[in-house]
Amino acid sequence: MKTTLLASTIAVAILSLPTLAADLKYAPGDDARFNWQSYEALKSQDLTGQTVTIFGPWLTEDKALVESVVAYFEQATGAKVNYSGSDSFEQQIAIDVQAGSAPNIAIFPQPGLAADLASKGFLTPLEPKTAQWINDNYAAGSSWVDLGTFAGKDGKDALYGFFYKVDLKSLVWYVPENFEDAGYEVPQSMEELKALTEQIVKDGATPWCVGLGSGGATGWPATDWVEDMMLRTQSPADYDKWVTNELKFNDAKVVNAIEEFGWFVRNDAYVDGGARAVAATDFRDSPKGLFTSPAKCYMHRQASFIPSFFPEGTELGADADFFYFPAYESKDLGKPVLGAGTMWSITKDSPATRAFMEFLQSPIAHEIWMAQSGFLTPHKGANVEAYGNETLKKQGEILLQATTFRFDGSDLMPGKIGAGAFWTGMVDYSGGKSAQDVANDVQTTWDALK
Repeated sequence: MKTTLLASTIAVAILSLPTLAADLKYAPGDDARFNWQSYEALKSQDLTGQTVTIFGPWLTEDKALVESVVAYFEQATGAKVNYSGSDSFEQQIAIDVQAGSAPNIAIFPQPGLAADLASKGFLTPLEPKTAQWINDNYAAGSSWVDLGTFAGKDGKDALYGFFYKVDLKSLVWYVPENFEDAGYEVPQSMEELKALTEQIVKDGATPWCVGLGSGGATGWPATDWVEDMMLRTQSPADYDKWVTNELKFNDAKVVNAIEEFGWFVRNDAYVDGGARAVAATDFRDSPKGLFTSPAKCYMHRQASFIPSFFPEGTELGADADFFYFPAYESKDLGKPVLGAGTMWSITKDSPATRAFMEFLQSPIAHEIWMAQSGFLTPHKGANVEAYGNETLKKQGEILLQATTFRFDGSDLMPGKIGAGAFWTGMVDYSGGKSAQDVANDVQTTWDALK
């Protein structure tokens, strides 16, 4: 009787243990979209008893998403991964590393802070082979290596950052029905985009809705326009020099990029409400003109997040769609893409930490998040069919086709420039000030920082 009771108790205990399927979002082997071989390969490492701590900017839904990915590393290796997020990440990570209480891995929303911490000796270089892996496996691989390479405390350059989870900015949003009714086709080059802009005006309509308003951050949407224009008129090397001020802000190349932006917004016939309305229109309200009847505008250039401000019930791919903000066919600059992304760096080294950073290279680490929401990747080995919807898939394909990726330039500039003089200068420009005068003003501010 006792034996039977003991056996029953053990059976109940076994049944109450969490199963593999319960712990993982997708049971291994069940979904053919995923590269399960890359998951099985993780099992060659036994990291039982080891812990990896990760600190980043993600809370609530994004926290759940990143935890759904790290669960696969835990199940395969036996390691424990503790992720914590904060909306004050930038301030807290600087405090933690200086206090000697750094996590194993920090997730930086912008490379600038990481570069500063690397120069002070608070980051550990990644494995030397990582740079070659990125070049081989990421679209526009050299771009990602450049963005994650900084000078260490010894003054020598090393790769400190691995980019995982990318955002895309080089997009133009439109309503397919409006294009179809008017007989317009999606432009494949900047020349075609400008020709379409002129054609819409000739047809008696307005091509663009543009808004720079954003409270205390008014002006930032225009900086994205200018950054995209720098990438479409100048080399990536010049873009990098501009961001560090090696190429002065009032250089003719930068002035030209500002004027390229002005081609679209300084003509009253090209923008809804006229040129003077651009700075006064909130960026969250500006795309609404796409959906009025008749449409107030046909196109809106903005990043991948803008559908959050579309009318409720808008179905992406049907009611609204997007295309790549095209490059000039007449210039030999490839297909550059502007965006942002999170960079993962080692702030406290350990064998399990190194293993986790290698896990981020595996297709499965990308595909699990791809299949859910809010994730794009340049990883050529990840299956684009894993994306959770067609919108994400199209954006992912734009990333894969990119020949150059560059981070939002204003985010890399000193705060008084990128989140100050550049913003206000763009408001002044949209109000009628010359591009040269605006560029001179920004450079004067930059000079005063030295």
